[in-house]
Amino acid sequence: MGLGFGFVEVGSITPKPQPGNPTPRVFRIPELKATINRYGFNNLGADAVQDHLLAFEAESEKDPSLKRGPLGVNLGKNKNSKDAALDYCIGLTKLGTHADYLVVNVSSPNTPGLRALQGRKELEALVNQVKGTRDRMVWGKSGPPPLLIKVAPDLSEPDKRDIAAVALACGVDGLIISNTTIQRPGEVASYPAAQEAGGLSGPPLFAMSTGVLSDMYRLTGGRLPLVGCGGVASGEDAYKKIRAGASLVQLYTVFAYEGPALIPRIKRELAECLQRDGFTNVADAVGADHPDIRRQKNGGKSPASLAGGKKGWLW
Repeated sequence: MGLGFGFVEVGSITPKPQPGNPTPRVFRIPELKATINRYGFNNLGADAVQDHLLAFEAESEKDPSLKRGPLGVNLGKNKNSKDAALDYCIGLTKLGTHADYLVVNVSSPNTPGLRALQGRKELEALVNQVKGTRDRMVWGKSGPPPLLIKVAPDLSEPDKRDIAAVALACGVDGLIISNTTIQRPGEVASYPAAQEAGGLSGPPLFAMSTGVLSDMYRLTGGRLPLVGCGGVASGEDAYKKIRAGASLVQLYTVFAYEGPALIPRIKRELAECLQRDGFTNVADAVGADHPDIRRQKNGGKSPASLAGGKKGWLW
């Protein structure tokens, strides 16, 4: 958080530890600041992560300077698991009390069969089971952590409509859009690394992920907080995500290339974009590319502001 981030997300975390796919499993395209990875959810497992979070919380009690900011925990399923919903529920029960929000990751291209969980029937059954588990647990005064679904950019129009319908009907608290893509758009295909299996991230993903983000904002009518992710490399990129419908923005790949100096630059550039277009804060700019939807929202209030007030977690 000291680097300037507003929140941090860890994961994906599976119930049991697993080594992930064999190495090499990460392939860089430096000329495009892009990466192709097939990690395969390599992680220490939910028990070990729970121990780490407990230890950090104990240290924070002793040293207030270590107090963390908002933390998201991204949940995955083990590669050989026969019961995906059970895996997500195990992760939720072990890690939910340490999280400010939880993510059900059904969109990594590197776990066989995972993206099939984005189908309407599969997603509805999964969300109902995981959300039911969360809602039956005993939480403190702040209540249960919000539950978000992370989706792929490689979606057909019917896929997007189905996901939006399930998210609204089942009471999901938000969507993260998007994960990596299995496509190799534009000049990516000309690089040797493009032949490697895995998900592409970085700037070549930006247009595709932002297009899906915009579509999902439209399909949900601005009623659901969306997190924009995929190819953000500048404040202008973050601003475009926000205008397309993102209430929050994530990044990773370009940070790996540019390091900590990237964050203050993006924040400065984002502030300049907001000021240039007459917005006093991020919330007022959310969904600005969808004026028809914004006008439909309670006397002209922005969907983001309404979502924040309704959900109680966003702003």
